[in-house]
Amino acid sequence: MFTVTANTILPCTITGSYPRPRWFDLSMWGRPLDSCMMDVRFREKFQDALATVLSEQDRAGLDILTHGDLHCDDDMAGRSWHHYPLQRWAGFHGDFLQSEETRSPWLRYPPGTLLNEIYTGWRWPRVVDKIEHRPLDYAKIWRMAQGRTTKPVRFGTCCSQVMGLFLDIHTPKYKDNREVVWDMAVAMNKELLALRDAGCRCIQIEEPTLHFWANTYGRDHDNVKFMIEAFNREVQGLDDVEIWIHTCWGNPNMQRVIENDSYRESFQLYLEACRGDVWTVEMKDRQFREIELFAPLKGSLKKKICIGVVSHRTLQVEQPEQVAASIRLALQHIAPEQLIVSSDCGFGRQGCNRDIAFFKTAAIAQGTNIVRRELGLPVTGVRAADPQLQTDIVPKTPDR
Repeated sequence: MFTVTANTILPCTITGSYPRPRWFDLSMWGRPLDSCMMDVRFREKFQDALATVLSEQDRAGLDILTHGDLHCDDDMAGRSWHHYPLQRWAGFHGDFLQSEETRSPWLRYPPGTLLNEIYTGWRWPRVVDKIEHRPLDYAKIWRMAQGRTTKPVRFGTCCSQVMGLFLDIHTPKYKDNREVVWDMAVAMNKELLALRDAGCRCIQIEEPTLHFWANTYGRDHDNVKFMIEAFNREVQGLDDVEIWIHTCWGNPNMQRVIENDSYRESFQLYLEACRGDVWTVEMKDRQFREIELFAPLKGSLKKKICIGVVSHRTLQVEQPEQVAASIRLALQHIAPEQLIVSSDCGFGRQGCNRDIAFFKTAAIAQGTNIVRRELGLPVTGVRAADPQLQTDIVPKTPDR
């Protein structure tokens, strides 16, 4: 069900996470949000940081904003993106190195590499009891964000099956990882229903693992079929919400975690088998490989497609004309009514600095406006590009 994108052609946004302001130097470290908000320093910094990142996205000219994942702790390589729910739901305990026996084959890297440093450095709770939902306060975070802008705020959260990659089972209440993933999907669904009840009508489920599984074992493997069922259970009952399915190839400290980054095996799975309205795909960093897969379905896609036109892995800021060229390429294969423009992934999680994130964001909006003008569509105001609103304006040389 399209809500925020129903009446907009070529809406633009960013994926989710955004660099923290340097002065927002407090984290929750597993505590409830309500407890943290009792600390007047956290309360002020958290709310001011939300206002700041929303203001930057608005000034950059985006149509759909995000809360920047500012509830996630400022930890190594963005571990808190996975960890935030695990620290709060019942059934988990402690912080441990994941055992070598249970480490995913996708996440094994040689010593002396950044990804080895990350995946051997991250600690995880163990599953010690039945997993049950406890509040994550997503509804409260969304209210605080949406209350600071008139533009729609999309709320994103880590998918349960991604969290399942890192958990060791230390209880007889679970016989395998599938049961763990399923109970986390049920727990997340309760949180998403509460978020919907608060008024949020655009929710992004981030990084279901179908493309990882399909590339490794084939699209018809039982594990792939199970993950589809788990994903659909996670979004059950959200029929009046616009559901975005975000997929990329990893983003801890701006790193790609898997070399085989093809969507070919999972293409029909995301388009047909997964409940949802928008599928986000990483394109810019992959040089738009496989964009042609959409061509046979041009104008008849069952989901809208959100393409990345700026990379979250490079520090060079794309120019608006480069963004426009990427959109034109995508439009050869996807109808404008079914295309959304974004970043490949988020700019946070120990990613780039705020200046780079901001001007990449502004490039998205400016490049989208170039194409909108070519198509005779309304444009969105980009205050960041207004000549009269620049931080510094060089004076003209006076006549002599």
